[in-house]
Amino acid sequence: MTRKKILIDAQTIQRKVTELGRQITGDYQDRRLVLLGVLNGSFIFMADLARAIDLSLEVDFLRVASYGNSTSSSGSIRMTKAPELDLKDRDILLVEDIVDTGTTIAWLRDYIASHEAGSVRICALIDKQERRQTEVEIHYPGFTVEEGFLVGYGLDYAEKYRNLPDICTLTP
Repeated sequence: MTRKKILIDAQTIQRKVTELGRQITGDYQDRRLVLLGVLNGSFIFMADLARAIDLSLEVDFLRVASYGNSTSSSGSIRMTKAPELDLKDRDILLVEDIVDTGTTIAWLRDYIASHEAGSVRICALIDKQERRQTEVEIHYPGFTVEEGFLVGYGLDYAEKYRNLPDICTLTP
């Protein structure tokens, strides 16, 4: 049996999302912003973030696989759903639930840049540097978390717990 302990409550998450939305709104005035969410983890965060951004924007998703049903990355990355929008000359904001090792988000950043995007920035709800292997700049970080396996608000373990309103640590 696993136990959940609340690390970041729903109200604190919503305040941070509102703050990020204001910052992004200010930074992307008069630009062609595309929020590009990394499925499956970002969908809850990205929905709230999109509503917090007071701009005309477009939304698309992509999906990569690197974790499977484990608590650690498999080390290999494969695209399982490519973006459908043309990324060329667009300002892309990659929206991710968590940046852990940095390997996946760096791979995605380079993938998007190879499609001649006008700009590529990263927004991550959780910046978890405990196991960082690849250095990446997170332009819009939500929360910095030092350690622990996290679930809730889109974060999962074996595709479970995404629907929790809070971010929790999961322990056996």
